[in-house]
Amino acid sequence: MTLSNYTKRAILGGVLALGVIGLGTFMLGHLSGYEAKILIKSSITGLNTLCNTIVLASATILALMLTLLGVSSSTSSTLKKDHYTHIMQLAKLDTIIFVISLLFFLLFNLPVTESDNIPDNWFNIIYYVTLGISAVLSSALVEVVLMLYNTIVNIIKIVGLGITDHPLAESKESKESE
Repeated sequence: MTLSNYTKRAILGGVLALGVIGLGTFMLGHLSGYEAKILIKSSITGLNTLCNTIVLASATILALMLTLLGVSSSTSSTLKKDHYTHIMQLAKLDTIIFVISLLFFLLFNLPVTESDNIPDNWFNIIYYVTLGISAVLSSALVEVVLMLYNTIVNIIKIVGLGITDHPLAESKESKESE
């Protein structure tokens, strides 16, 4: 699978978001198991809200992509296959984020801090894993939004502004040669 410059920029944005979140986690320092257990108790509602928000955002983006496809197919300008490949990549990534966020939403609802069977030193690991999960999901959503933004800008340039020399617009010469 080849990545367009638009997708590479979106990935870079996601990696930057992940770096910022990782830096914030690093600045917290090392925690003991007991401190981690307290932090898990206080942050679990926020993690649930984050996963819920990502699930809703992903579902909304998927629904709006149907409108995007309608606009793309009903235009008088002909779009190259790369445009539709980009939309498929976006839909695939968004669906993966939707499923993973939903699974972790369910997982974060387990009463881990109330369990007597989990040793205190495990809470440190659980805390950092939950932080990592939320960081990856958040940065992945940033990537999806940046990819969607690039797609919308391209459609506006091709369909709305009528730019015919755009890399995703099929020129009349290439149509006639087929």
